[in-house]
Amino acid sequence: MAGVCSLLVLLLVFNSSCLGFRSPLSVFKRFKETTRSFSNECLGPSRPVTPVDSSDFTLDIRMPGVTPKQSDTYFCMSMRLPTDEEAFVIDFKPRASMDTVHHMLLFGCNMPSSTGSYWFCDEGTCADKANILYAWARNAPPTRLPEGVGFRVGGETGSKYFVLQVHYGDISAFRDDHKDCSGVSLHLTRLPQPLIAGMYLLMSVDTVIPPGQKVVNSDISCHYKKYPMHVFAYRVHTHHLGKVVSGYRVRNGQWTLIGRQSPQLPQAFYPVEHPVDVSFGDILAARCVFTGEGRTEATHIGGTSNDEMCNLYIMYYMEAKHAVSFMTCTQNVVPDMFRAIPPEANIPIPVKPDMVMMHGHHKETENKDKTSLLQQPKQEEVLEQDFHVEEALDWPGVYLLPGQVSGVALDPKNNLVIFHRGNHVWDINSFDSKFVYQQRGLGPIEEDTILVIDPNNATVLQSSGKNLFYLPHGLSVDKDGNYWVTDVALHQVFKLDPNSKESPLLILGRSMQPGSDQNHFCQPTDVAVDPDTGTIYVSDGYCNSRIVQFSPSGQFITQWGEESSGSNPAPGQFSVPHSLALVPHLSQLCVADRENGRIQCFKTDTKEFVREIKHASFGRNVFAISYIPGLLFAVNGKPYFGDQEPVQGFVMNFSSGEIIDIFKPVRKHFDMPHDIAASEDGTVYVGDAHTNTVWKFISTEKMEHRSVKKAGIEVQEIKGKGSGGLNLGNFFASHKGYSRKGFDRLSTEGSDQEKDEDDGSESEEEEYSAPLPAPTLSSS
Repeated sequence: MAGVCSLLVLLLVFNSSCLGFRSPLSVFKRFKETTRSFSNECLGPSRPVTPVDSSDFTLDIRMPGVTPKQSDTYFCMSMRLPTDEEAFVIDFKPRASMDTVHHMLLFGCNMPSSTGSYWFCDEGTCADKANILYAWARNAPPTRLPEGVGFRVGGETGSKYFVLQVHYGDISAFRDDHKDCSGVSLHLTRLPQPLIAGMYLLMSVDTVIPPGQKVVNSDISCHYKKYPMHVFAYRVHTHHLGKVVSGYRVRNGQWTLIGRQSPQLPQAFYPVEHPVDVSFGDILAARCVFTGEGRTEATHIGGTSNDEMCNLYIMYYMEAKHAVSFMTCTQNVVPDMFRAIPPEANIPIPVKPDMVMMHGHHKETENKDKTSLLQQPKQEEVLEQDFHVEEALDWPGVYLLPGQVSGVALDPKNNLVIFHRGNHVWDINSFDSKFVYQQRGLGPIEEDTILVIDPNNATVLQSSGKNLFYLPHGLSVDKDGNYWVTDVALHQVFKLDPNSKESPLLILGRSMQPGSDQNHFCQPTDVAVDPDTGTIYVSDGYCNSRIVQFSPSGQFITQWGEESSGSNPAPGQFSVPHSLALVPHLSQLCVADRENGRIQCFKTDTKEFVREIKHASFGRNVFAISYIPGLLFAVNGKPYFGDQEPVQGFVMNFSSGEIIDIFKPVRKHFDMPHDIAASEDGTVYVGDAHTNTVWKFISTEKMEHRSVKKAGIEVQEIKGKGSGGLNLGNFFASHKGYSRKGFDRLSTEGSDQEKDEDDGSESEEEEYSAPLPAPTLSSS
């Protein structure tokens, strides 16, 4: 099977005037003449247009019973919009099976490339321009439009035709020669929608990837100068060398993620995790991370399979009266800003081999370019890129001086939360030999023990936790903003509503009763709550050596771990499991095994030991850990007498466990750094239980920022209009070293295959420290 369809452009949203009303019944009658005769094996409706009510109708766009004979076959078919009036697409429903179809794309255009019932997509998709409207792939969630949002089609300037492209990857499902009628159903309405959907394209036009270079960044940024838009979906696109594409809104120096995805996954539109609004004065920014490994020549931006692309499509809606259907950004107007880009932007997304998107379908091309194909990591990795944290010397929080700081965490608004002991201290007199608290006569701490701190100016925004605790220890915040804390004197775990002064939402353990059964703890140290399942994990603790798992309602599920024996503890043995860090997407729970000076990671489902992270520079203790995508942060303990390892913080590549940075404060010094919390923008907070101090560290780059390579060409601004696309063919043809191929017939982007240059086909503790030098256990 030869190459495939034209390169893709942009989403269809055109301004058009509202014409007269017509009942969909008349539309239905008009289509009687063109009803398709589906194969009996197809379950689709015999007529493509179905009235819903007086204003709405559905349009069923299906393949007319096809049987691909070769893997990586691309078939296209077209259907005319059954009205000349303005209409709005308000929903898409895929009609396809993962077992049969690799991916589908739906375009809008004024004239298809062929008038046949279906055709090989190497003939093209559209004769004029190909505007991508919808994309579906085997692992992609459906694209859902918010209520009141629609794509404007038809009318005077809108597209008159829909063109469906279906990629049949592995045709083993067709060994019985059955017919396929995969496609997509559209729900359209003639009722004017208050919100009009559109597309914002961020695209690099000047990136050059040197051969053999492991990491090359392509950065794009533009000021937004329109009426507010609301982002609800995104799509990424590169060719073989792309590792990860990330998009952000930057407002007052704060980076908000729009979307981040591997371009080696099916390149469908993915819903944003949280809706993002973009207003006048904001900056839209994107980074594509490439590798030049396996290439012997420089790789440029272009339309062939051996070229590269860096595209981020942002799907948004605006109020109808201010709607702009299409906007572009092809420059990097604020390059220095990328020094502060969140570390996640440099971390590849783990991709299973069977989910990798093919960027070409010629066997010859696959073999020839095999060395340049990206090998997806089986687990997360951080690219070898400079990452460094330094103390934020202008942050006044270091002078807060609460009581012994036992816990730090970040809430959903990225505010710092501190858990401290007020005027209580953990010392040699706190517990008897059976771990029963000996200072109950002091009563609970009479001041607020939980402080919410503004991360920028260290203002106390909120406080709580008065008259509840005796010896606070661990703190975490779940995805809903609830506080989870432990008290080693009470031997309990508490779930607290941050906005309520009422009783705790949940209490685990028995007050002042140490124990080791399903209903008791013995000095529990930390809590982690799975963001997806709500499962609760408790590290227990100083006098137990176990991890205990509970249901979201607090029912005991299981436990694992045992006390260490000997100088070489086995996996699953603990000597004070002190801190927890969940890695949700890998289903792992990592434990700071404090007195063994190591970190152990386990599978959350099977409790199977995964690996140990241990370094000589840790010394004898690892007090606390914190995880953000791709990176693991840790702090160690004060060295024993005669030991050389200083007390400090560590940044590690989570995948390899290698230390990539070490940090210490400038103001004051670490004495017992007891807890650590990292945010996804690379900001790190460390709380010290001896100096009663919290430090803020921020990420910087050690070396000069390297991103887009200019290759000696002058960057030109390319402007697009709502009624048309960008013709990059002319742009690239005017610059030496850039290929025009694959850009002529469309406007901007190659689809999921690109044109093949060879054959011309179109394919797209603590707290108390035991006296030194005796190496006895310190509390914390």
